[in-house]
Order: sequence, then structure tokens, then C-alpha cells
Amino acid sequence: MAVTEEIPRRPQARESAARTYPHALPVVPVRARGLTIEDADGRRYLDCLSGAGTLALGHNHPVVLEAIRKVLDSGAPLSVPDLATPVEDAFVTELLRTLPPGLADRAHVRFCGPARTDAVAAAGTLVRAATGRTAILTFGEADADTGATASPGAGARAETPDAPAATGPSLPYPHDHRCPFGVGGPHGAELAARWTEAVLDGAVSAGGPVPGARGARTRQAAPGIPAGILLDPVQGETGVNPAPDGWMRRMRQITAARSVPLIVDESQTGVGRTGTFWAVEHSGVTPDVMILSRAIGGSLPLSAVVHRADLLDTDAPASHTGPFRGNQLAMAAGAATLAHVRHHRLAERAATLGARLLAQLRSLGQEFRCIGGVRGRGLMIGLELVDPEAESGPAHPGDGHASGAGNRTAGVPLPHGPAHDVTRTGTGPFTAGAARPPAPRLASAVQRECLRRGLIVGLGGRGTSVVRLLPPLTISDEQAAAVLDRLADALAAAARDHTGHPRQRRHDQPARPTRHRQEPGDPTGRTR
Repeated sequence: MAVTEEIPRRPQARESAARTYPHALPVVPVRARGLTIEDADGRRYLDCLSGAGTLALGHNHPVVLEAIRKVLDSGAPLSVPDLATPVEDAFVTELLRTLPPGLADRAHVRFCGPARTDAVAAAGTLVRAATGRTAILTFGEADADTGATASPGAGARAETPDAPAATGPSLPYPHDHRCPFGVGGPHGAELAARWTEAVLDGAVSAGGPVPGARGARTRQAAPGIPAGILLDPVQGETGVNPAPDGWMRRMRQITAARSVPLIVDESQTGVGRTGTFWAVEHSGVTPDVMILSRAIGGSLPLSAVVHRADLLDTDAPASHTGPFRGNQLAMAAGAATLAHVRHHRLAERAATLGARLLAQLRSLGQEFRCIGGVRGRGLMIGLELVDPEAESGPAHPGDGHASGAGNRTAGVPLPHGPAHDVTRTGTGPFTAGAARPPAPRLASAVQRECLRRGLIVGLGGRGTSVVRLLPPLTISDEQAAAVLDRLADALAAAARDHTGHPRQRRHDQPARPTRHRQEPGDPTGRTR
């Protein structure tokens, strides 16, 4: 039995069934460098999962290894919570250099436990202490691992040991393909912004419908002015949904006018991932609080909260810090990563290459009917797979369709004029009703076919129907071409098996031949 077949069998008897990645990706990695992972049987893969976005520079980048070795060889302590050390000082100095204008010169950094959820909880504690209020509002289908929502579309939560869980209406997040108002585009984003205003101003009654809620409409009381509003500039786990820049600016205006701290979660989007160092820079928004995790540790666990210096109650208990908030190896690796991304302008590289990949994937979307949408920003990309043979229309309420769109806008002041009459048809300039049901089984088949071709991709979105690409910022043009080839071949194979047809093309285009490329940078010349 091959090593990669034997080792994965053992955790089934010894570890929790909650393990997720091994079920879909039965790989036993033993070596890795850059984009490439090699398993115990010598097979090599191009890794577009990147440790769930933790590897901005890919696996075992030389500058990261050098920083880690330097700390190990120095004899410095490896964990010293909240004590000032040269390593911590270097990390904070480098982090402050990268922050958006308007925040860098008045920012404080608060370390917490190593997980993203630790930073979310710490941010909640911070704004509650600063405002004296309790509710933390998030947006429908906020990322699954924030701990900020009970479930997609459900009431927002930010639970802390020193404060009860606070819930409130889930706010609608703009979405072109599956707009909660059935509109999409600028009109949908404007309605989402006005709904947020209505919730904050108490215009939405306790019996009002909540856009974006799954299944039955949720009845929740409006919380009044909350302690904070938390949003993702690009929702990652729930399908790679970028927020429009105009909507981001509206959120800043709406929260500032009501003295509500704006919390932006940059855990997945930060450190150059979306084409700017921090995703808020696309819109020019300066948040009050930023949640940082994943890539800031240079592949090691590290999380932090950056906030306005005046947003602090010094008498509040220091909660949600945790014993592992002084990980010196992670700080050293993180400082090296931040500096390398900044010095080598890798954010700009991500913007250029990401735009090219999105354009090529959208061209691929014209070939395959099973691609319902291609979206993303920089090197954070998602392909939503849909049932190519199903009738157009939503899979469930809130997917964006004409029927009932007027009801979901009840109580929200709408744009005026015939061009903005979204309550009459619910379609607007964007054909939201054309969205076909998501196809999670097809997405899983594409993931398996990618793995057979030496490509590792992630899944997310509704029913895990979105294929997610998070390649390292160091990916080369040659490697990017190989990723696209392998993904196209996997799509063709999965679509054929799913439908029983040789191809599911939108047009009469010749079938793409299966490619067996030499792996970029592989001197052995192995093929997949």
C-alpha cells in the first residue's frame, strides 16, 4: 500500500471526524517549496490553497526560514506574552509601515490568541468597552470561521466571556450573482447600504424580513445603535464575494455619522492578497479596527487587532489575549513576510496577475455552462459552479430573483426614478434571475479532478459550490498558465461525468485537449 493511502487511514480511527480538508484532499505532504507540494510517494502538486491563505510567499520561502533560524539560533525565548522583545518591536514597526493612511499614525496593536476567532472576539471586547454598547452586527454569509455569525444569514454574534452574546438582524452584503434584493449591481449595493441605515435607525421592525436569510424569513428585533459593525472587504469562505468600493465608502459614512466603530476583517484579504497591501485601500476607507491573521504570521499562527489609539478603555479587563500572544517565531516570520511583500511590491504583482487570471477564467466561463460566475480581487479568486441543465432561478429565498423582491425592500427608502424602480420587477440592469442552482457535487468533482492533475484547490460558497484559488503572491507566469490548464482539463472531465455529455459548452467551440505539462520548475520533468 502506498504511503499516501496508508497514513490517511489512521486519523479516521484516532482523530475527530470534524477534520475537513483530508476528506477532499488525501495528500500526505512531506516537502514543499513555493507553489509546489510533494507527497510521501513523490507526487507533486501545485498548491492553490496556500494553507487556507496563510502563505503569502508560498511554502518555506527563504526569507521566512532565515528569520525563524535567526530567532532559534539566538537562544531567545519563544513565547513571552506582552513582554517587549526585539522580535516583537521589529514586527510592530514593520506592521505600522504597511497600514493604510489615516490609521498608521494613530494606531495601537493588540495581540491576542493565534486564531482568527481570537482576534474577532478581542475586537468585540474592545468596541464594547469603548462604546458601552453590546451588539456586534455582521453581514449575511459572513466568513464561516469568524465566529461572528451563528449561520449564514442568521443573527450576528460576537461572543466574549465578559459579555453575553449579542444578536441583531443580519445585514445584507452586496452580491451581483445572488443579490438578496434580486437586483445586483450598483442598485443592489445601494439597497444594501440603505437597509443598513434602516436597521441602525430603527426603521426595520422586529417583524420585518431580513434580506439574505436562508429558508424562512427571520424575525429579529432591531438592536438600535450597536457597539460595532464588522465586515469583510471580500467574503472568502462563503464564495469570494468582493464588496463594491462605493458600498465600502457608504459603510464608512453610515457608521461614522452614528459613531459606530467600523471593524474590517483583513484576515484573508491582507498582506497583498487582493492587489493592495490591505483590501480597504481599494476603496480608500480607513476603519476604526482591523482584524489581522493568517498571512501576517508568515505561515505560523499569529493574530492581532489594530485600532485607533483613542478607541480604548484602559480600565477594561484585558480579555481575549491568551497565553500564546507572544509567539516570537511567528512574529519574526511575519515581519520578514511583511517586509518582503512591501519591498518587492508583490501586492501590485497580485493585482496585475489576478486581473489576467480573472479575464482568462471568464473566457473559460463562456465555454462551460456549468460556470455560473467568476469573481475575485487580485489573487483571491472564485468560480461558482451551477447545474448546467437546471432552469434559471434561485435555489432558495434570498438568491436574487424577481418574485418577492419588493417585499424584501419593505421599509427601505429606495432610489427614485424609472431607472431605479427595483420594486416593480426586481431585476434592474443585472439579470439576477438568471442564476441557476449551485452545484456542490460538481464542485467536489472538479476538486478531485484537479487533484488527479496535480492541482490543489479549495471549495467554499453555498453548499461548497465555489472553487477557490488562493495561490501565493510569488506564483510565476508559467505556474499560473499551468494552473489554468489543469483547472480547464478538470472542468472538462467533471462536466462530462456530471452531465453525460462530452462537453457542456455555451457555444460550438472545439473541445480542449487534455494537457500534460511539465511541472514549472521541476527538473525531473515529471508530468501529471
